Order: sequence, then C-alpha cells, then structure tokens
Amino acid sequence: MTASALWQRYQDWLYYHEGLDFYLDISRMRFDDRFVETMLPKFEHAFAQMKDLEAGAIANPDENRMVGHYWLRNSDLAPNADLKKDIVETIQQIESFTHDVHSGAIHPPSATKFTDVLSIGIGGSALGPQFVAEALSADAPAMAIHFIDNTDPAGIDRVLAKLGDRLSTTLVVVISKSGGTPEPRNGMLEVQNAFQEKGLDFSKQAIAITGTGSNLDQLAKSEGWITTFPMHDWVGGRTSELSAVGLVPAALQGINIHEMLEGAKEMDIATRIPDLKSNPAALLALCWYFSGDGKGKKDMVVLPYKDSLLLFSRYLQQLVMESLGKEKDLDGNVVHQGIAVYGNKGTTDQHAYVQQLREGVPNFFLTFIEVLKDRSSASIEVEPGVTSGDYLSGLLQGTRKALYENERDSITLTIPEVTPRMVGALIALYDRAVGLYGFLVNINSYHQPGVEAGKKAAAVVLDVQSKVMEALKKENTPIPLATLALNAGVPDDVESVYKIVRHLAANNRGITLHGDPAKPGSLTVSAT
Repeated sequence: MTASALWQRYQDWLYYHEGLDFYLDISRMRFDDRFVETMLPKFEHAFAQMKDLEAGAIANPDENRMVGHYWLRNSDLAPNADLKKDIVETIQQIESFTHDVHSGAIHPPSATKFTDVLSIGIGGSALGPQFVAEALSADAPAMAIHFIDNTDPAGIDRVLAKLGDRLSTTLVVVISKSGGTPEPRNGMLEVQNAFQEKGLDFSKQAIAITGTGSNLDQLAKSEGWITTFPMHDWVGGRTSELSAVGLVPAALQGINIHEMLEGAKEMDIATRIPDLKSNPAALLALCWYFSGDGKGKKDMVVLPYKDSLLLFSRYLQQLVMESLGKEKDLDGNVVHQGIAVYGNKGTTDQHAYVQQLREGVPNFFLTFIEVLKDRSSASIEVEPGVTSGDYLSGLLQGTRKALYENERDSITLTIPEVTPRMVGALIALYDRAVGLYGFLVNINSYHQPGVEAGKKAAAVVLDVQSKVMEALKKENTPIPLATLALNAGVPDDVESVYKIVRHLAANNRGITLHGDPAKPGSLTVSAT
C-alpha cells in the first residue's frame, strides 16, 4: 500500500474521543471492508448481549451471579436501589476512612499516624492495585504501599524486611472475597506472625476487604480489626480495580479515586454505542478477532511507551487470558478459546524481543500505547532540537513502521498523559473489549473454572503430604519411596510423594532422603 493510501486508511479508521483526548489507531491491522461486513451481524448480537449483561442478566448460571463492575463507576445503572445504595455508601466509607487515616484520627497504637500500606491479595486483588500504584502513585505518596501477592516465603520475608521497624506504623489490607483463598490467607498468617514477633497487635493495624459474612469478615469482626469493606459477588477479581479492592489502596496513597471513576464512566459511555466505528472497545475486539481468526491464533503483545505503565501488560494478561481462555463455548462445544498476552515497555523491548517480532515467527499482533506528554517540566535537548521524549516518540513510530513493512500488524492507543482519569478510562476500555470479544466467539468471559481446578489440585497434593507424614511416623527405618506411597494410600502416584518429601527435606521439615538424588526411584525416606 502506498504512503498516501496508508494516510487515507489512517484517517478512515482513526477513532478520537474529544472528552478524553484519546486516540485509537487500527489502520495498521490489515482487515478489508469485506471482513468488516461479515462481522457486523456478530457485533449486533454482541452489543445486545452486553446491554442485557449491564441490565443485570445472570452471567454465571451455576453461581446465580450477575456481572456488575460497570455499575461501580455509575451507580445509577445498578438494577435496583439496594445495589445503588451499596455502591454509593462504599465510596463514602472509603473517603471517610482515608481522611481519618491521613489526619491521624485512625492511627497505630504506638504512633500518631500510619506511614505505610501493606496490601495482601492475589490475582486481580493484587494486579489491579499494583498497576495503579505504579502508574499513579506520587514520588512522595501520602502512604507508601507494599504488596504480598504470593505464598512464596522468601518473597514475604523480602517485603517484611523492607518495612523493618515501620511495621509498627503499617496499615495491613487483607483482600479476599471468601477468606479461604490460600495465598492471601497464608500472607495474612505470615504477617500476623511478624507482628507477634515484634510485640505488635495485628488487629489494631488491619482492615479487610471481603465478602459480607465471609470467613475473613467474621474473623476481622471477632478479632476487632479496624474496619471492613465489602467485596460484591457480582464483581470478579480481574474486574475489581474500581471497587473497594482497588479504590482503598489507591485512596490511601493519595490517588484521586473520583477521577479514576469519572474516566471509566466516560469510557463506558463511549463503549456502549452500538456502532462499530464509533465504539473503541468494539474496534479493539474487531482487531483481536481478525488477527486470530476468532480463535486466538496470534498473541497480543502490549508495549506501553511510558515507564509508569510498565505493569499494564501484566494487568491485561490476567484480564484477557482469564476471561477468554475457555475450553467450551456457551453451547457446550469444545473450542479452546483464548488470546495469549505478554509485554513489558518501550523502548526497553526494542533491545529485547522486537528483533523476533520484526523478523521471526509472525504469531502476534502488537498494541502500542503512546503517551503524548513527556514530563511535567520542560525537557533539555539531548541533541540540537531533540529531547529524550522526542527519541521515545521516534522509536515508537519507527518500530510501528518497521513492523508494518514486514507484514506485522499493530494497534496504537494514544493518551495525553498518565492521570487517574486516563487510567480509569483504559481499565474500562479493556473491560468492555474483553466482554464484546467473548460474545463474538460465544464464550463466557466472566467465569474461570480452570482457576478453581488448580486450587482443588493443590488441595489434593497437601492432603497427600499429610498422609505421607502420618505414614512416616510409623516407620523406624528408612523405607523406599514406592512403599511410602503405598502406605500413604497413593500407590500409583510415587512421583507426587517424591516431590513432596524432596521439598520437605530441603526445608528441614523432619524428613531425610537417603541415596543418589540422580536416581530418585532408588531413594529411601525416613523421619528425623
């Protein structure tokens, strides 16, 4: 295609939102008019289904659950007065609590003010708050934030070591809808132990964000924690950033949560328009469908050209892959849907994997995220008439051009600057794009049975571990692995028994392995 034809295509397919000063360029995706025509009936169906969803239709029949994260940024859309009241009152509670913490009205027992926030969560309860903290937290925030988002003991130790003596002035936020998810539960227990070792009262420095009446809710109230905030069953973890899950940590850092909600609300309005070319989320879903033939055949590479958006690709990884990665469609057919997402930031990745993107396997499409404003102050010239920001912009445009010349497709999102309003808008944009794409390919974007399967499998392993330990207590001499597996009641799963005892032995948990580690089948095991 000639340069003039490309320029015309850019103008034909450029989306611009005046209120947000937001651009979406899909001109470097190589679909044609015929493809667009074939997709229009699918989009009519998707728009109708999305409208029903927002009106309160049951999305997950097995859980009898609605999907209402869109109501969080516009409570007037909630399907009944009780839900609207709940949304409004939660935001008021967050504002009041944050004011009291920042003013010192709520403070730790041994100091006049809290200095730090320690957020304990997993998945969407961690990725959203981490992304927002990286994108929006000030250089000197009202409260510094730290995260425990895994059940890795060394990782937990690292976070606690960083806090050091400031643990006494740290507000702990435990986030878990049920209170039974292992990772946040383990993190909470580890932190409780750290408080106890330092002679601190955990309950006087802890709050919970959880389902009303959950195990965690009951625990927090019985132990006298500072307060609790609700997690609604109609908000999934990966779409919870604009609920208390994300708003509490953001507000404590001093981030303007109202601007986040307003940006999301404005993008929601734009993405409700039932017209393909006037709806940026629909345009994204169109490109995703085209690139992967509606079957996720190509990966989504996300490259934000701004350091503060470093974690956006990680946030989108969960949102897209957990939402769209499904074995069966809504009719029960095995379809194995999904879109793989990865990325880091520009221009860092131009010195990493862009070489393969341009010349290697063409199994991807790329999303550039451009931020027009370089910095809040004036920039020096690193060359005559050229600033560091000019280089960043030039590298983005050059990479986009070089990829297209080698038949690699790309999308470009352009925002004026990274603000709470724009971050809220980006969250809402991809919320809706994922929902629309799910309807295009006839899958449930709001269910995640695979995640639950992993949790159940882990529980089985831990049950075997308990049986292994019981079996070993009855032995006075080392026994072969196969015998141990038989005695533990899992004769056909010697490999799991081997991995369990190897882990226990490495951590001095009362297990000793005897023999050659290179020949695991010959090892014997004893309790010490």
